[in-house]
Amino acid sequence: MPLLCDSQRLDVTLSATRIAQMHSRLEEGAKALTSQPTQTFGPKGFLYVQQRELAATTSKDSAISILGSDDATTCHIVVLRHTGSGATCLAHCDGSDTESEVEDILQAVKYLSNNTEDGRLELHLIGGFIDKRRLSQKLSSQLLRAFDNQSDDIHLITLCVSELNDSEEKGIHLPIIYGIAVNVKTAEIFKASCEDRKPDDDLRSAYTFTGGTMLSIYDAKKEQLSIGPYSWIPFPNTAFWLEQEDGQILECFSTSPQAEPPHFVAHIRSTFQFLKENPYPMKSIFADRKPRVYRKQLDGSWERVLSQGT
Repeated sequence: MPLLCDSQRLDVTLSATRIAQMHSRLEEGAKALTSQPTQTFGPKGFLYVQQRELAATTSKDSAISILGSDDATTCHIVVLRHTGSGATCLAHCDGSDTESEVEDILQAVKYLSNNTEDGRLELHLIGGFIDKRRLSQKLSSQLLRAFDNQSDDIHLITLCVSELNDSEEKGIHLPIIYGIAVNVKTAEIFKASCEDRKPDDDLRSAYTFTGGTMLSIYDAKKEQLSIGPYSWIPFPNTAFWLEQEDGQILECFSTSPQAEPPHFVAHIRSTFQFLKENPYPMKSIFADRKPRVYRKQLDGSWERVLSQGT
């Protein structure tokens, strides 16, 4: 079955704004979500999902209660949950391979759900704004179509994308919501800022920056986060880019320079420095060809798991 809202099939050829207008619950939900105060999450019980990553777990997880991601401008944050099992997946999508990513999101939830017929799949799409290149609108359409193409019934609960997530300040369009968190125990969705991006945030960013595809980073059954092993071709001219002015980096490496959060350039510089120091990660980081595995501690820190098989 296709993508549904109130038991009606959505016309995914329409814009997000038009879809919301035809389904008042979606329009009201977007207004309610954008009106929320931003809450800060992390580190206790929190798992941060970077761009081109997904993480899935269930309400029975003893280590993780909140999944979250932020810094989304033209990117979209996707939350898919099965009401029966409580299995919840959060992904940060940038349009690099939307159809494949949607399949991965769906499979991550179904893998943690013993019986998908006992309950239903509920979808939340958040992110984007009215950007000059219309990348947000393109990604909104891609995601709606990709979910509509799945064989499972998927019920759209939240649609807060592109025009529905747009504000204008002095003639400049900006996203209202940059980040989202979901409570995997209660299924609540929050407008969020994430203060904890660990572990291995530079390593994970470098993988995405060099063209890595979306990866699932969390094993809910073991309650462990797994990073890598990654490989990449040495990124060219890292020393050159580290010498450039902030404005140059912003213009060259952002899809929406006027809408980026204040720490965007510092984040890119940190990634460049990491790539400069680790041109061949299979030698410098993953010489043993094994992932870096972590477990969340009660105080919110991530402890490296050094055991057989890791």
